[in-house]
Amino acid sequence: KTTDGWRSAKAEAFPAKGWEIQDGVLTVLASGGAESAAGGDIITRERFSQFELVADFKITEGANSGIKYFCEPNLDPITGTGAKAATGSAIGLEYQILDDARHPDAKAGRDGNRTIGSLYDLIPAVKNKKLNPIGQFNQTRIVVKGNHIEHWLNGQKLLEYERGSDALKQRIAESKFKTTKGFGEFAKGHILLQDHGDQIWFRNLKIRQIK
Repeated sequence: KTTDGWRSAKAEAFPAKGWEIQDGVLTVLASGGAESAAGGDIITRERFSQFELVADFKITEGANSGIKYFCEPNLDPITGTGAKAATGSAIGLEYQILDDARHPDAKAGRDGNRTIGSLYDLIPAVKNKKLNPIGQFNQTRIVVKGNHIEHWLNGQKLLEYERGSDALKQRIAESKFKTTKGFGEFAKGHILLQDHGDQIWFRNLKIRQIK
């Protein structure tokens, strides 16, 4: 209903443009598909270490977005090759939100690790995803308990991994994040909703801290 608890990834205030709330739905407005070029990403004011996040999301055709966690907004954004970028999204572990059928990023990366529900550029989601059609809401769920993390979609577990494990470190070394110092290892971080220039709707956003 309100922007309480959220702010811009680049400023203390909530973005003055690019986002709107109406009838219980938080909308990222379309701005041509550019990354963080309009309203920009928003992050939780609070930082989290162990939590469960659930949210409904709906995308438009060809859309790209994401939910990031253990996010550090002070890190320089990077390009698809890992080079420092002048503009772009804040850095964090990302639950990818994408139109796999229409967005070219679904065929980039390695083994489908940029498809919907994947740990972006690191771990692919299962291929037999139970995804609702464009124009309908889907439910994401991210669970972080200790170093164990799970991605879910519409009640189906898509992947799980351990932060700090040799397996994850190897995947990071093969990814665009290989030169980002400390990537994926922060003790706490913000949760981020991405503005990638495509219209996306979020509702029923809930974050529960796990003690």
